[in-house]
Amino acid sequence: MSLFDVILLALALSVDAFMVSFSYGLVIKKKRFLNGLKLALSVGLGQFLMPVAGWYCSVPVSAYIAQFDHWLVFSVFGILGLNIIINALSTEIKRPNKKLTLPVLLAAGVATSIDAMAAGVSLYFAKVPIWHAAFIIGLTTFVLSIIAFYLKLFLKQLPQQKMEVAAGVVLILLGVKILCEHLFWV
Repeated sequence: MSLFDVILLALALSVDAFMVSFSYGLVIKKKRFLNGLKLALSVGLGQFLMPVAGWYCSVPVSAYIAQFDHWLVFSVFGILGLNIIINALSTEIKRPNKKLTLPVLLAAGVATSIDAMAAGVSLYFAKVPIWHAAFIIGLTTFVLSIIAFYLKLFLKQLPQQKMEVAAGVVLILLGVKILCEHLFWV
């Protein structure tokens, strides 16, 4: 995976955190700077730690699945992408709590980064150095979450569903790219 691929992955993984931050930006009226910073730190840290955890959990099993690791990467990115698309197309309405308590921040950090753990597994098998990739993913999520929290006036009309579907498609295409690279160019 190239640096560009890791940046695309970071953008795709940060869509959930972006939408959560945007939603909270719409409903939180008090202490906006502090709350926006706390939320962005929470989701950014989750997006940094979860790929690292997934990457290191992959180390003990790597020798057993080295022959089909490209299929695993393809499958994980495909499943993540499809999951994002399916969730985007569901009709369930998600309304955020108006207070950013520690449990809410932890839940937001974990819930928006579970897919990043699976991506960490894929990054291991794609032989991507995890600390650089995790830093890019976490920083991208942090920055986009700050932006989302404060863009409530400009992005009210932005279709959340289309953004999430696009993120799912990006993940699927990354999986296809990795599979093609392994099958046709290695």
